[in-house]
Amino acid sequence: MELREGQVAVVTGAASGIGLAMARRFAADGLKVVLADVEKGALEAAADELRADGASVHARVVDVGEREQVVALAEDTYATFGGCHVLCNNAGVGSGAEGRMWEHEPNDWKWAFDVNVWGVFHGIQAFLPRMIAGGEPGHVVNTSSGDGGIAPLPTASVYAVTKAAVVTMTESLYAHLRAEHARVGASVLFPGPHMLRTGLWESHRNRPDRFAKERPRKTPYRSLDQWEAAMKAAGKEVAFTPVEEVADLVAEGIAADRFWLLPESEHSDRQIRARSRSMLDRANPAYLESFILD
Repeated sequence: MELREGQVAVVTGAASGIGLAMARRFAADGLKVVLADVEKGALEAAADELRADGASVHARVVDVGEREQVVALAEDTYATFGGCHVLCNNAGVGSGAEGRMWEHEPNDWKWAFDVNVWGVFHGIQAFLPRMIAGGEPGHVVNTSSGDGGIAPLPTASVYAVTKAAVVTMTESLYAHLRAEHARVGASVLFPGPHMLRTGLWESHRNRPDRFAKERPRKTPYRSLDQWEAAMKAAGKEVAFTPVEEVADLVAEGIAADRFWLLPESEHSDRQIRARSRSMLDRANPAYLESFILD
């Protein structure tokens, strides 16, 4: 679909990082933007920033894991702007899980699935029927990750499992939309190709009480800056992809009706080939041995 002035884009997880970058790009293209995020203060600041730049903005505090809140977001969007043409199910969290999988707290998994998987599904169910019924061109972008979407990083296995689910969900969505001859497309986004400066590392700041940890962490949470400092101390430089480049990839992918929003990367390509080769050869996943398990 062609992004043009007057269309409406809805972005979850829009108060910072990739979500805010996408909202900025859509606003620059003349779209009206609906920002949804669980963090009220940051959401209001993001909305004020976009309005100061002349954008038409509506913001709503939403926990995407709560179905009724996402349904209310859809109703609010249609009441405010009369439609939705682009839906970006982008909200995501890390789990805060430690140790081996059999040592994880169930609430770490429940919280990650609540936001990363159920949040995407809630968005699809709340918006897609109206988008299809409207008969106008539209597009859905679901945010996955190379961690899980391509191959899992075992030290972040909970997150990886949820992001693998987003890929399969979006593939299924694509097939369903084609079967219905809908004028709505679908894409799965793999932000990158390098690390990104987002709030994902500090997801725990917004962890709801219903998914509270049952026991104290053995180690304190590490911020992105602390992780980067540790990498540099170990002699490893870390490359970062500006979130604006991710937003451009999304806008260009929507215009081209491209399903795989996967930036070119030899690292990702090696992972894809290794995993595919393992499956085709019915061989054990030796490619996982390249990851650090401790």
